[in-house]
Amino acid sequence: MTADAGLVGAGQVGAGLVDSHHHLWDLSVRDQDWITDPPMGVLRRSFLEPDYVAAAPSVTASVLVQTVCVPEETPELLAVAASSDVVAAVVGWTDLTAASAGDALDALQGGPDGSWLRGIRHQVQAEPDPEWLCRKDVWRGLQQVGAHGLVYELLTLPHQLPAARRTVAALGNVPFVVDHCSKPAIGSGVGEWAELIRSLAAHENVTCKLSGLVTEAGWRSWDVAALRPYFEVVLDAFGPSRLMFGSDWPVCLLAATYDEWLGAARELVAELSPGEQAAIFAGTARRVYALQPAGQGANSVDGSVA
Repeated sequence: MTADAGLVGAGQVGAGLVDSHHHLWDLSVRDQDWITDPPMGVLRRSFLEPDYVAAAPSVTASVLVQTVCVPEETPELLAVAASSDVVAAVVGWTDLTAASAGDALDALQGGPDGSWLRGIRHQVQAEPDPEWLCRKDVWRGLQQVGAHGLVYELLTLPHQLPAARRTVAALGNVPFVVDHCSKPAIGSGVGEWAELIRSLAAHENVTCKLSGLVTEAGWRSWDVAALRPYFEVVLDAFGPSRLMFGSDWPVCLLAATYDEWLGAARELVAELSPGEQAAIFAGTARRVYALQPAGQGANSVDGSVA
């Protein structure tokens, strides 16, 4: 594959790693009730910003993503971004189904750390209705997300992709990001998931995170060969200019250390050109989340959102 001229500026090739997806939580502040013991026991502790910096020393800018659907969490994450030299953007949560969703977004962006808000996410994967994304009240909330200059992150399972496809087609003014490649069942064949991902990628307002694959494979028993067919699907569907690396740390610890997953991702893209690799590991995320060019510092991001 040859490099796309529009992927990333020549000066940004090799200019630094951007992690488009990680989490932080403090169990002394709030429980993470999705962590089940003992299978997920490694996650049953607090993970704070210094822990992330220690685990990911090569990251020059990161996107901090919500974990629980409560309004109190997002201002806390924004405060972390405001005080961090690495966290450069936040994807938070608000109730999209509420008639006051627009007012809630106004309050978040107008708060003391509101300039760090770049997106909104909801745990759609936990919704029992596979058509949840197509509800009229959800679409109304999503229109508010777009009107506020934010992206919406699709945390979906494969069976929810048809609703996601109809939603992104109907709301062309809203930028969407697919988290974790929509969590395919690694090792079961790309099958229908691949067809659905390709149909979603046909819409130019959608980008995708190369993240979460190791936790969809056998924990501690995965290898790069098992991940490659799924990577090749999203690479072909989105191209490097709409694909971005994310660690999903610390959730990735269920299956791999930060360095193990980063090494696997670098192996997956090894045959791509330098420009294409730079897009996946920095350029796409910098564009989608309106981050400043490498070298200007995570805490110097532009307050506007493209």
